[in-house]
Amino acid sequence: MRFLARFLALIAALSLMAQPVAAQSILRDAETEALLNDMSAPLVEAAGLQPGNVDIVLVNDRSINAFVAGGQAVYIHTGLIDAAETANEVQGVIAHELGHITGGHIVRHSEGAGAATNISLLSLLLGVGAALAGAGDAAMGVIMAGQRAALGKYLAFSRVQESSADAAGADFLSKAGISGRGSLAFFGRLQNQEFRYGYSQDDEAAFGRTHPLSGERITRLRETYQKDPAWDAPDNSALQARFERVKAKLFGYQQTPERTLQAYPETMTGIPAHYARAYAWHKDAQMEKALAEANTLLEMAPDDPYFLELKGQILLESGRPEQAIAPLRRATELTRNQPLIASMFGHALIATEDKSHFAEAERVLRAAVARDRLNPFAWYQLGVVYAAQGDMPRARLASAEQQVMNRQYAQAIRSAQAAEVGLPQGTPDWIRAQDILLQARAALERERERR
Repeated sequence: MRFLARFLALIAALSLMAQPVAAQSILRDAETEALLNDMSAPLVEAAGLQPGNVDIVLVNDRSINAFVAGGQAVYIHTGLIDAAETANEVQGVIAHELGHITGGHIVRHSEGAGAATNISLLSLLLGVGAALAGAGDAAMGVIMAGQRAALGKYLAFSRVQESSADAAGADFLSKAGISGRGSLAFFGRLQNQEFRYGYSQDDEAAFGRTHPLSGERITRLRETYQKDPAWDAPDNSALQARFERVKAKLFGYQQTPERTLQAYPETMTGIPAHYARAYAWHKDAQMEKALAEANTLLEMAPDDPYFLELKGQILLESGRPEQAIAPLRRATELTRNQPLIASMFGHALIATEDKSHFAEAERVLRAAVARDRLNPFAWYQLGVVYAAQGDMPRARLASAEQQVMNRQYAQAIRSAQAAEVGLPQGTPDWIRAQDILLQARAALERERERR
């Protein structure tokens, strides 16, 4: 039984190594998503994919990482944004991850795991045979050697995929006319971290890695990048300015107020510094200081929708929804009903508890979910409006939409059933209630099978 337990532990480790942590949370922000989409669009096109079909998703995690996990989605940790100094560096990472997508590496993960499993099974059988023959120490040695061989097989497969994604990423950058300088700079930053944390660069250490050593990647890619016509292409100054804003914004949102004020002291007067401090003061419940920073930003750019969104958010979350309506309405108009901003606007309208605002809130929130159905906050707010208006079937339907996205499948089934009973048969909402029932029941069945 000890041998079997070791074997199962190895298989579990192999299956987990290439998968993201399910508990990680997604961070939604209109400005950040717009920037990431604009940064990635030329690379997506260069990769032969459709920009509208590829999602760049921000993961609320301070570690430096990016990954793909099936489908056409690239996940980028907030820690990677914080570690990068330029938009060009992040574009290099996105290009690499697109290489995994076009190479079908997630789908092919089973090839590497399968080969490792076969080696483990063989060593297990040989080890059991030795144990039955009375050679316990030899049995353990055979199994341990087999485990190491299986792990080595899997890790070598992973490193080959990483090298392939590096090469594909370099090709995409070239086709998009984007320099590889940022890619090399980011690998250099990773290499510095490896040295700082004492990661050995020798062959023995390389055996236990899923990725090639950063030094190897720099050496291999430098020649490719420097020969490319795009090597001397200047960075996109507009993207860089937007990147610095977003980086400061995320820093202020994630870090403690004290840390933010150290990094962006009041002596700094640029847009990123005001942005970061606004979030720091807001987190520290110093609302007047946060508003002062937001107003300073609006003096610099009165019609910037994200500065208007910031002011509206501060007012709304400090208990002044009536005052938040004007900036949020303007931000919604300027972004043509960007769903995340529109959701906050709808929330402000509802939070006034003034029924004269409810019709507008319903209209705004319906438009938001029509453009972005995967927005549980908007569905929740829409459900609140429907309930306030006495439309309980649609309130139940909105709850079901939110619950199925949050994997609350049993609750989603109950809400969808209640909605189905009260909605006119054959209407789009009635059909949607049936769709959610099927989706939630199928998801529950899959969960039971996994158990």
